[in-house]
Amino acid sequence: MTLQPIGTLHTCFGGKFAVPRQPGLCPSAWGRLVLHEPYRSPDAIRGIEGFSHLWLIFGFHETAARGWKPTVRPPRLGGNLRVGVFASRSTFRPNALGLSLVRLEGIDATAADGPALLLGGVDLVDGTPIHDIKPYLPYAESVPDAAAGFAGDEIPRLKIELADGAAERFATLPERAQAVIREALALDPRPAVRANDPERVFGALLCGHDVRFTISRGICRIVEIA
Repeated sequence: MTLQPIGTLHTCFGGKFAVPRQPGLCPSAWGRLVLHEPYRSPDAIRGIEGFSHLWLIFGFHETAARGWKPTVRPPRLGGNLRVGVFASRSTFRPNALGLSLVRLEGIDATAADGPALLLGGVDLVDGTPIHDIKPYLPYAESVPDAAAGFAGDEIPRLKIELADGAAERFATLPERAQAVIREALALDPRPAVRANDPERVFGALLCGHDVRFTISRGICRIVEIA
């Protein structure tokens, strides 16, 4: 089977670092799915507006060349314990395919590259190739009593603080960009192996801005927004 992307997803995440590890964890995160020819047709998405959420089947294009591994070290286990790749959502998979549940916020039907799907709650880096779209069916796919193994606990959130200089710049950003930055950094994007380095300044490309921050004692302090 040869997979041909049907579109490209443009998102508020300019790099892999600080992209939420699961969909919906950063509700304000946005994406714009632009379809490719010959799929760029109003007929191809006819009726999609009736669904609130969509499944995206996508490619891990930035890590696919590195191949797959039979065992991986999930961040939820501190980055030290290994589990099987099929017991994880690691990017290092045999076919480099991912699955993400996103919110459909609207359809941009008038743009030159339209119709494009406007999405929310995304967890994908800008430029991700999309291989297919399927509507989410709550009556069949919602399982409230499902077990989640080692990933069953709620993810703790960091408290967000702003240094004086960063606070001034932050105040000039659009409200949704402010929300994305707060929500994404509150999830603690650091690799587990670097989680004990309180002096290190990290940087993430969020909503077109280079956001610099430190993390110590449960607090993420934004020190600069370039």
